[in-house]
Amino acid sequence: MSVEDTMWVIAGLIAVALLLLVAELVLLPGFSVAGVCALLADIGAIWIAFSRYGVRGGVIAFVVILVLSVVTLVLSLRSRTWQRFSLQDRVDGAAQCTPQQRNVQVGDRGKTLTRLAPIGKISVNGQTFEAKSIDRYVDAGAVVEVTGFENFSVIVQPVVE
Repeated sequence: MSVEDTMWVIAGLIAVALLLLVAELVLLPGFSVAGVCALLADIGAIWIAFSRYGVRGGVIAFVVILVLSVVTLVLSLRSRTWQRFSLQDRVDGAAQCTPQQRNVQVGDRGKTLTRLAPIGKISVNGQTFEAKSIDRYVDAGAVVEVTGFENFSVIVQPVVE
């Protein structure tokens, strides 16, 4: 291997180690495979530098790796560095209002829009809700009464007239 090729191998190992270090710090918190691989790439670069260029080349490689690792560490841990890549918008909306927030009370009557088998859609007070029938299937168009609430669903039972 030529001297120029060896330098490219050392530079490549250092670059891979720095990328893995950033991945370890930002993407994969904790001590994981990326950190071990970064350490191994750095050791490999230093070993090649010592074996190919002697003590002077090995020490230069070690100092370069040390300085670049510290700079990468400082830049990766600064909050302003990653704010450019993070989402800045706020989500103020809610997924769905509960039936209680939309003024539906136990005892209100409505009509099924779809078959409740056991879940379907109903209309109560001019508003559409997901509804659940506990004890039986209810056909579409049947009159139902609200008996309770479960998360975002209304619990109903058919009205026997």
